[in-house]
Amino acid sequence: MAEFFLACVAVAGVYGAATASRKILFVQTVPALIALVLVLLAH
Repeated sequence: MAEFFLACVAVAGVYGAATASRKILFVQTVPALIALVLVLLAH
């Protein structure tokens, strides 16, 4: 379940970076991807 929501946050960050501000990529997407990797490694 956490994987799905982290993936949604990452996708929203990529979309936001493409349409609004590139800063969103580093503020939202990178932490979401790091958390997603850590959650997947914990399984």
